[in-house]
Amino acid sequence: MKILLSINNKQKTLPVTAGLRALWRGAAARVLRAAGFDAVKQAEISLLLCDDDYIRELNKSFRGKDAPTDVLSFPQLDDFDEAAGQNLLLGDIVISCERALAQAEEFAHSRERELVFLFVHGLLHLLGHDHETEDDESEMRGLQALVMEQMALPR
Repeated sequence: MKILLSINNKQKTLPVTAGLRALWRGAAARVLRAAGFDAVKQAEISLLLCDDDYIRELNKSFRGKDAPTDVLSFPQLDDFDEAAGQNLLLGDIVISCERALAQAEEFAHSRERELVFLFVHGLLHLLGHDHETEDDESEMRGLQALVMEQMALPR
């Protein structure tokens, strides 16, 4: 499976290294497999990295919540039943690097781990997962845990 990851960097807090790009691509492949999309030929994901002010405006415009958040997802895929064997444009993930770095410190783990976790969370939303009900949240948390364990990132 080929992962096309387009990154638009609108923040200055965090350098986007080749290693970080590789972590996101590896996480994307694992998420797709874990979520049952292993027959996909190619998946295209757009990732926007920003600060709290930028994501706050998006959160206000699209969710009616006038506060910064860590990650937002804007899915493009409507029909998941037709995904097998296809080239998929999955959608856009937006991560506030400012929020991610604060959370990494709060949870006492590496910034890479937090950035990968937020990417995984956002990608699962692109694939139709949510945490609106207890069962949905449990399923999504299980997939997140599986992928993060496979990534074997240091705390």
